[in-house]
Amino acid sequence: MRADYIWKESLGHVLAALTPANRLACEVSLATGLRISDVLVLTVEQVRQQRFTVRERKTGKTRRIRLSDELCERLLQQAGAIYVFPARCDGRKTRSRQAVYRDLRRAAKAFRLAEHVSPHSLRKYYAVEQFHRSGDMRKVQQLLRHTDEAVTAIYALADQLTARRLRRS
Repeated sequence: MRADYIWKESLGHVLAALTPANRLACEVSLATGLRISDVLVLTVEQVRQQRFTVRERKTGKTRRIRLSDELCERLLQQAGAIYVFPARCDGRKTRSRQAVYRDLRRAAKAFRLAEHVSPHSLRKYYAVEQFHRSGDMRKVQQLLRHTDEAVTAIYALADQLTARRLRRS
């Protein structure tokens, strides 16, 4: 099932219902547009720099990231020795994307949301926000590191597409 766009009001409720570490991982995804798998492998060393390069796991493309002072501080407060989001049982490994997915699904179900909410919904939210802010599809395409403008349009217009789908059902 594909990830739907999540509305701002619903997003606030869902984020509030997540475990603190999963909420923080989702906040990083919302602030940067990174896939959750890329957020979860952030290291303490990277976050201490505030500005760093990430190599996307899915595509191998590199991307410059800048995190706010406040977000960096919160990340470092809960970080493990190596990773910002360590696994529960082994700090040498990272939290799994499935753990974040399950927590998001649990929260969405608790609020009886019609949308299919997953970590990728956060990336769509980021794209919609960037498109509304700039009105520039090319800029959103560059931010998401998409090669196909049609794929970017699906993300940047996700709010409209989700609204249309929900009206039909």
